Parts: sequence; structure tokens; C-alpha cells
Amino acid sequence: MIHRILQALTLAAFTTLAAAQAYPDKPITLVQGFAAGGNADTIARIVAQGLARELGQSVVVEAKTGAGGNVASAAVARTRADGYTLILLTGGHAVSAAMYKTLAFDPVEDFDWISMVTRFPFVLATAQDSPYKSIADVVRAAKAAPGTVSYSSVGIGSTQHLSGELMQSMAGVQLNHIPYRGGAAPLQDVLARRVDLMFDSVTVTKAQVEGGKLRALGVTSQERSPFMPGVAPVRESIPGFEVTSWTALAAPKGLPAAVAERLRAAIFKVLSDPAVVKQLEGTGGQTSPSINGLEMKQYAQSQVGKWKQVVRDANIPQQ
Repeated sequence: MIHRILQALTLAAFTTLAAAQAYPDKPITLVQGFAAGGNADTIARIVAQGLARELGQSVVVEAKTGAGGNVASAAVARTRADGYTLILLTGGHAVSAAMYKTLAFDPVEDFDWISMVTRFPFVLATAQDSPYKSIADVVRAAKAAPGTVSYSSVGIGSTQHLSGELMQSMAGVQLNHIPYRGGAAPLQDVLARRVDLMFDSVTVTKAQVEGGKLRALGVTSQERSPFMPGVAPVRESIPGFEVTSWTALAAPKGLPAAVAERLRAAIFKVLSDPAVVKQLEGTGGQTSPSINGLEMKQYAQSQVGKWKQVVRDANIPQQ
């Protein structure tokens, strides 16, 4: 009996190893949770093209939109962990973990984290003809008249929204949050001075800043962004303030170790390619491959904890 069990275990181990060594032998699907043509979709397509080249199989990008990326995350978390379904997760994944009372998946433990892809800050900006010339001006006005200084976001529970909540908490001020349903409206209303401030990506703000329509008050990263080197970090005015969003490659929990290493080696090569780096920089992000899956998992866990604290401190109702 014991002999037969050992034979079965040996055969199973051999079969698993053989499958991992043959991987991949069919097309791979890379899921992302946002509309086609958006930042996540663009990054997913750049990554897919690079992975296809490194792995020798086509990598097809599939959008599963809805609930700020949660529809895609839930679908992938339930998928077979064989390396043929991957997902591009974003910083909003950690925000969702803080904003929702319950999710159909565990945002950290239900995934095998392969590597970070990009990191990128947001820009705190105002209209060029706004009376706010600096973050100090904003804080001073907000303290003098609480709730009168407004800021836009792409929706309640978005990273942009919680960036504003974090700023309020750390600066000791009360701002007026004006949420939108994505699109160009947040930017348009700041340009028209119907809203005072906005937090958004370098991709959204850079051209408007360079064109003299927006004034960048600060970047939310710890250091200056190489894409906007003339703009100081917000933390120089509000000590300790930092928001860095990200994208990462992950798979359903249970990925065979050999397959995970194959994917990690492939994404590392992709993110080391100067042509790919240039493409990803066009999305406002800096390539940032992880040393290993544990490093990426720990980072994701820390981001979930950070945004849960922001939601608690701001008394934001969970959805």
C-alpha cells in the first residue's frame, strides 16, 4: 500500500515537473480590469507583446471590466493556476481591498505575485490661473475656510480620491471632494476652475502642465519624478506624504514553482529591454521588476494596510 502511494506521488511529481518544463505550449491570456485604451490596457499590451517574444507563445490581452478592476480579479482568482491565465493588477487593487466590506477573493492571498511592472506617482495640480501657487497656499486657504477648497477624482474609492483624503489627514485640513465617473471631466473642470485641485497621473497632467494650462504643485512620490523633474514632492510641504501607484503581474494562487520562475525570468527580460522601457515610460511609469514574488506580495500587503488606515481615519463608508 505504502509502495503504491509512493509510486503515485513520484508519478505526480514527475508529471508536474514535465508540464512545467514544457510550459508554455499554448497561448496565454493576460487579463486586465479596465476599459480598452486606458492606462492599464496599454501597459498590459506592452507586457503581452514582450512576454510573447520571450515565451514563444502568443499572449492575448482580455479586458474584464467592472467594479474598479474587481470583476477581473475575482475571475482570475477562480481560474486554474497553470500559468495560462495571468492578470495585470494596479494600485487600485489595494484601494479596493480597503474600500469594500467584502470581496469575492482575498486581494493578497488568492494570487501568486510574479513581479511589479511599473511604479508611478500622481501629480497634485491646479489651473494655471488659480490663486494657489503652492501647496502652502492650499493648506492656508483650507485652514482659513474648511471645506471650501475642492479637489476632483475619478470616483469615490479611487486612488485619486484617497490621495486627497491622505492629504487632508496629514495636513490637518478639510477639503471638498468632487467625484466623477472617470473620463476627461475631472481635468476639464479643474482647467475651467469649477474645481480647485486634482490628483492624477503624469500621463493625464504632463501635457497640460507643459502647455501652460495646469500648474503642478507637487508629485506624490518620495523623490522627484524623472518625467517632471522641475516639480517638488508633496512631502516637502507635507512631511511623510507619499502615494505611489503601481502595476504588477500576478497569477491565480497555486502556480507551480517552475512556471512562476519561468514567468519571472521572462518579465525580467521584458522589463530590461530599452524599447519596452521607453514604451512604459510613455504611460508615465518607471519599470520596477521585483527581486522575487515574496517581495511583490509584501509590497501589495503593505499597500492594502496603508489604504485601510486612510479609510478608517477618514471615516469613509465602505461599499
